[in-house]
Amino acid sequence: MDEPLCCCEYVDRRGERNHLAACCCDCEDLDEGCERWLTCRSLPPGALGRIADTVADRLRVPWFAGAVKINVSLVPPLVLLPVFLHVAALHFLLGLVILTSLPVVVLWYYYLTHRRKERTLFFLSLGLFSLGYMYYLFLQEVVPRGHVGFSQVVTLTCGLILMLAALSRAKKDPGYLPIPASSDKSSYQDLPKSVRGSCNGLHGVTTSGPASSRAVNGEAKGYSRMTAEELEGVKKDWCAKCQLVRPARAGHCRLCGRCVRRLDHHCVWINSCVGEQNHQAFILALSFFMLTSVYGITLTLHTICRGRTPFVALFYCPGAYSDYSSALSFTCVWYCAIVTAGMGYILVIQLLNISYNVTEREARLALRDNTGRRLLGGLVIDTGQYNRGFLCNWGHFLSMGSSPPQHSAEDIV
Repeated sequence: MDEPLCCCEYVDRRGERNHLAACCCDCEDLDEGCERWLTCRSLPPGALGRIADTVADRLRVPWFAGAVKINVSLVPPLVLLPVFLHVAALHFLLGLVILTSLPVVVLWYYYLTHRRKERTLFFLSLGLFSLGYMYYLFLQEVVPRGHVGFSQVVTLTCGLILMLAALSRAKKDPGYLPIPASSDKSSYQDLPKSVRGSCNGLHGVTTSGPASSRAVNGEAKGYSRMTAEELEGVKKDWCAKCQLVRPARAGHCRLCGRCVRRLDHHCVWINSCVGEQNHQAFILALSFFMLTSVYGITLTLHTICRGRTPFVALFYCPGAYSDYSSALSFTCVWYCAIVTAGMGYILVIQLLNISYNVTEREARLALRDNTGRRLLGGLVIDTGQYNRGFLCNWGHFLSMGSSPPQHSAEDIV
């Protein structure tokens, strides 16, 4: 029996026991890379990736049952955000350059990870750390000035707690479809040739309950009774990755690698999908964030720009750079305003989609297939497929997840 790990020991990606003190030892790729850099020679193909994997594997912190690995994408926001905000508070022009560049860098990184189909904790880390750091600076720089009352601090704190509670709920199961067990998968050889050829190996189709008439249940006769329309439906709803027939409005997320009921989109800010089970919590978290952020911005501007309305003070606050504390608070206000504007746009699109009973995924598919109508200047795409009117659409949304999903044949049409 192996000895237990001490707080500074860990098992590396090769399965070998290692120690934090040896984090810079026995790294041939890193040694070779440094040598080639000093001699101005190019790195061999794949060397940079191997170095990055080694560094990521050795980036750990001591813990009781062994050193715990730190996700590299968590670190940049914790280091760069305070540095950028404090530098931006030094001068108006520095603030203008940094606050203009930050959204550009975040969008660039988003498209980079989206193109590579990679999951990252960078955006979740940035969002949570921004909330905590803005709240800390509010208590440290704004409250001591004496213009913010105790009840206002309590209100802001309650809004932050409610937002985090809704975010925690939104991080839970979005409505993943269960992955079929191997015993439930049917034989590929039993399927009709037309299904085998057109569905790229349609085997192991699994559904639950009475839906077996639309799915392969181990008997070839299940397909022999299908009409041409039903067969086309199976082809359309079949997920080759999860080996199942998806219910209506479900979709496969390439980042999570799972099929989700009523998939709306994969949100990088919560590092999870938004689906049937967590869509309400997602909207609630966005709403609480908007209210709390606008309230915090208003309190801060009333404190550092006395005698001016918040909107006017946001663009004209003569004494903002009179001292470093005011400059830092004003810089953070603009940072919060930029983030709030972005989240506000997401919330507006979500509310419009709910009003027309359409998901982000369905809107993208409708644009691709040219089957939807652009409304309100292109802010919403109406597919017309599930739209039953404003009140009915909102009633359907508010009742989602209140009862277990029914696995009937109609669900898979």
